[in-house]
Amino acid sequence: MNLYQSIPIINDFFYLTYVTNDGMAFGLSLPGGQVTLTILSIIMTLILLYFFWLERDSHIVMKLSLSLIISGALGNLIDRILAGKVIDFLHIKIGSYWEWYIFNIADTSVSIGMVLFIIHSIYFQDHTSEKKAII
Repeated sequence: MNLYQSIPIINDFFYLTYVTNDGMAFGLSLPGGQVTLTILSIIMTLILLYFFWLERDSHIVMKLSLSLIISGALGNLIDRILAGKVIDFLHIKIGSYWEWYIFNIADTSVSIGMVLFIIHSIYFQDHTSEKKAII
């Protein structure tokens, strides 16, 4: 596909549209550009891997959420290192009335991982510190 080319998969709903993103999510950017973003991405991925190691005996929802976040971060990091930018291609819109940002599978992985992380924090996280405070 050529840059900005769009192929309808489901008319007026789902398209494959080839765009690139040299910033962060939703096109946000940082001072220092790609170099700063790549270095921060590497640091954050290493922190997430360390956090995953600490949580290796945790609830399955926590491990799944961290796995999804790490895999998405690595996917976008690989794009950033190899192409100098992230390649986005999933495009959802409703006719000409509404459309969402064009994104990729790595973005979806990070988003689902964050939702699971929040669900774990609310419903599954061990509240032992609260129990100790009561005793």
